[in-house]
Amino acid sequence: MTREVKAANNRMTATQWQAAVSDTFFPLETTMVEEQSFEGDLNTWNLGIVGLSQMRCDGILYKRNKRHFLDEVESSLLITIPRLGNVGFNQNARQATCSPGEFLVERGDLPYEFWHEQTNELLVLKVSSESVRARIGPTDRLGALSFDGSEGVANYFLDTVKTTAQHVDFLDEEARAAAGKHILDLLCLAIRKDDRVLDSNMSSIRAAHLHRAEQFIRSNLTNEDLSSTLVAEACNVSLRYLQQLFLEADKSISGFIREKRLVRAREDLSVGAATTIAEIAHRWGFSDQSQFNKAYRAQFGCTPTDTRKAAQQSQHAAPP
Repeated sequence: MTREVKAANNRMTATQWQAAVSDTFFPLETTMVEEQSFEGDLNTWNLGIVGLSQMRCDGILYKRNKRHFLDEVESSLLITIPRLGNVGFNQNARQATCSPGEFLVERGDLPYEFWHEQTNELLVLKVSSESVRARIGPTDRLGALSFDGSEGVANYFLDTVKTTAQHVDFLDEEARAAAGKHILDLLCLAIRKDDRVLDSNMSSIRAAHLHRAEQFIRSNLTNEDLSSTLVAEACNVSLRYLQQLFLEADKSISGFIREKRLVRAREDLSVGAATTIAEIAHRWGFSDQSQFNKAYRAQFGCTPTDTRKAAQQSQHAAPP
């Protein structure tokens, strides 16, 4: 669950900014263009499984080094939406420029540099890499990719994030969590439209077939009858061919389905307590709660009850 840090309506100095951004996102080094006169303003909100921040600051360079993430257990992605001017980004020998009307994906599990030379305003989402993988597949090729948000679902995604930032202070916890899920789903829809996220280790045709099968599975996780046979029929390929595709990617179809269902169940357990654990298990295709509990512990090293209690404690500990 994304931790909430309140820095609302505070104009911060260079030293304060370093601490605030590291607390909001993850440990970073900052170098200001003009350190003595630097000013920044940061607001951040918890949207359940998504963190949303609105920030405005003078020219700056952020660096994330190996030592910053060696002890981290879960990896995250940052999605940056510039409002006033271009931003630059460098990660894993790939450099990208992102302009207003676009959005940039940054991997938190690799070193990177991020900068803007002039005063800029940014909207930034922090999302779990695991949650994105559950919806679109591997995230290793997403770092330093800039996506055009001028039309289609990407444009809708940008508008939704901007509108949410304008109204989030008037939303209660349940509405914020719903907004976070909606934003995450739109983000993943926008990303998966891009051919750059396909598996480059396979031929383009086989990669496209695997991608289509995985997307069918992700879109039908709530169907209790979801099976390898159903996936093969929906994708118009033979069951043997489908099994070979998954084996080439070091996966099994049943294991892939179970893993994605467990991740989505974990998301639901991490926001609110209006739905029972049994209802969540059933929603994501587990008809037997004891089997769900066993599979959940094997996947995450804790029980569904542990996850729900941790989420409730985090909510109670958050500042008002």
